[in-house]
Amino acid sequence: MTASLRKAAAAARAARPGRVAVIDIGSNSLRLVVFDKRSRCPVPVFNEKAQPGLGKGLERDGVLNPDGVKAALINIARFVTMAEAMGVEEIDMLATAAVRDAGDGKAFTAEIEKKTGRKVRIVSGEEEARLSAMGVIAGVPEADGLMGDLGGGSLELVAINKGKIGHHVTLPLGPLRLVEATGGDLDAAQKLIDKQFEKLDWLSEVKGKTLYPVGGTWRGFARIHMEQTDYPLRVIHEYRMQRREAEDLAKLLSRLGKRSLADIAGVSRRRMETLPLGVLVLERLLKIIKPQLILFSAYGLREGFLFSRLDEEAQSADPLLVGCADLAGAEGRFGQVMDQLDDWLLPLFRGEGHARARLREAACILSDIAWREHPDYRAEHAFMRALRLPVAGITHPERVTLALILAIRYGGSADATEFDPVRHLVTEDDMAFAAQVGTTIRLAYALSGGTEHMLGLTSIEKSGTRLTLHLPKGGEALFGEAVQRRLDAAGRAFGLATAIA
Repeated sequence: MTASLRKAAAAARAARPGRVAVIDIGSNSLRLVVFDKRSRCPVPVFNEKAQPGLGKGLERDGVLNPDGVKAALINIARFVTMAEAMGVEEIDMLATAAVRDAGDGKAFTAEIEKKTGRKVRIVSGEEEARLSAMGVIAGVPEADGLMGDLGGGSLELVAINKGKIGHHVTLPLGPLRLVEATGGDLDAAQKLIDKQFEKLDWLSEVKGKTLYPVGGTWRGFARIHMEQTDYPLRVIHEYRMQRREAEDLAKLLSRLGKRSLADIAGVSRRRMETLPLGVLVLERLLKIIKPQLILFSAYGLREGFLFSRLDEEAQSADPLLVGCADLAGAEGRFGQVMDQLDDWLLPLFRGEGHARARLREAACILSDIAWREHPDYRAEHAFMRALRLPVAGITHPERVTLALILAIRYGGSADATEFDPVRHLVTEDDMAFAAQVGTTIRLAYALSGGTEHMLGLTSIEKSGTRLTLHLPKGGEALFGEAVQRRLDAAGRAFGLATAIA
């Protein structure tokens, strides 16, 4: 068992059991997310949103929207009641820009606490920036560039240097505020945005690096791009765009009216008011930092808050492997053989590089993921589950590669037509790697029946032009027709002849 797998398994076991919830009280929306536990890779089990518009009129009046306050109190009371009914042990309520800036913000949180019996934490601008950046780092551990988290009332910008937080700032550039400050006039809004950005000398330090957009408006922007390009994998986390195409789409969307926006696939009706100005903020930011890549993060404030509560050891664990270990622990039949399986495969993949090793390790952990399914559909089911796993730390091409490995492990073919929509996301080399890992995992299960003892009696190696399966002396009972078929399939995947020793 490799060091990274041992660490992931330890982090998965050490995760504190019991559901936790975060209620995010934003300028435009409220959201309740209930997570399965406080983990390195927390999985949402319930997610509900309301949009009372607390920050409407704040720029003009200096107080929260009275109608929004009434709606928010009703929805927050519902959120707390729902979370308590689900057996949630910890409920954290985080109030951001609108509440912290409003003259009646503290009175509003006091009313929430009176009605629910739960404390509300008013998050400072500096803390909001830090927590949002921690969310990005939780999902993309080696993040390097600039995080931008656009909410209804504010924009948080944070420089991230290979997973470490640097300069950070909160700016009053949320779409709700921009609408009120400029009357919706795009030219006036652009001048206001540029004036705020001109103050930030440190933005030159992240010029040309990756931009990590966070927040509902910018996620909506990504979904529109997915629709426009007919992108086959609708997973926001680690969705990537090149700067030129992001600039072109931003320029178009920022200048469209509601009627025109309504005709564009992927635009939510709720986003029509805030989308043009939110996209204008993105457009001006792109102009200044000229990022090489735009990489969207589904992890933000809520996930960053949970991540901040973990100890250093848990934070440093691989989110992909921890997430896979959590899932396998809940659904697998043969826990220990999955640990040993990676050691068994290792002689065939020495020198493969860290990225490939992680995928192989993840595939070993998930190698029993579809055992409950009908045999005729296991390959297809395993493929779809891996493709859409609720885990972080994995790119879209890596998702497809992992999905192909597991499909092949269950007897599927990488050439199957049902995999055609996403096949172009991977290279021929990725597909060859998937075939090699998938066929050897399938061979291992045929040999062992999923038992650690049986697998430990055998080994496999490649040398020269041969793939050799080693059986113990007098171990003919381990061999049979099924093993021969699967050994031959592994040999074909490696382009090698096969032998028994």
